[in-house]
Amino acid sequence: MSGPVADALAAFRASGSSWADLPFFRDGSADRVAARVDARIAEGVQVLPDPRNIFRALELTPPDAVKVVILGQDPYPTPGDANGLAFSYVGAGRLPASLKVILAEVDPQKPRTGDLTPWARQGVLLLNSALTSEARKSGAHLRYGWAQLTDQAVAAVSARPEPAVFLLWGAQARARKALIDPSHHAVIESGHPSPLNRARDFPGSQPFARANAWLEQRGLPPIDWRLGGP
Repeated sequence: MSGPVADALAAFRASGSSWADLPFFRDGSADRVAARVDARIAEGVQVLPDPRNIFRALELTPPDAVKVVILGQDPYPTPGDANGLAFSYVGAGRLPASLKVILAEVDPQKPRTGDLTPWARQGVLLLNSALTSEARKSGAHLRYGWAQLTDQAVAAVSARPEPAVFLLWGAQARARKALIDPSHHAVIESGHPSPLNRARDFPGSQPFARANAWLEQRGLPPIDWRLGGP
């Protein structure tokens, strides 16, 4: 069965990305997930993000370029808001509440944009646990099989000789700590940035400053976390 997600998967494989060597893309798992999502599209459901952006996090940040890993849950459920990168927002309305909390750790002033593409281009892997969702239905595809890809990507980065920083926010991300070699990589944990997090243990945790300090200690260039220019 063909469809827009299957076509996006075929294009991703044809791109020559090293991520395509993960078992998820070689053992039929990706094809099964794509077929399931395409079946929903065939039923008239609007799937997000645009299929052309489903694998964008992997396309913009190849394995050998990863310096920081940030894990999200799934794409924003409002059409036009998501662009394939975890937490990244390109919609026309106000920034999502969690993203506002995240960006306040970079700059307390009002951010000029919520598009995190500049981070991805610098080596920040912004990967969701589910690469697709449905319009106005958050979490719709969390059990579709995408999580295998997230687990394998985290393990693959951990297995590299190059060090990286893993920013684990919230219970779902922190559950993947067991996949990371702490003797070789930095693991910086906190609660989820959502305002609904009653513990409020993300604000003030300074994940970006701590990540850059760790990178610089190892002679690696830091990430410029500012958005929209200095």
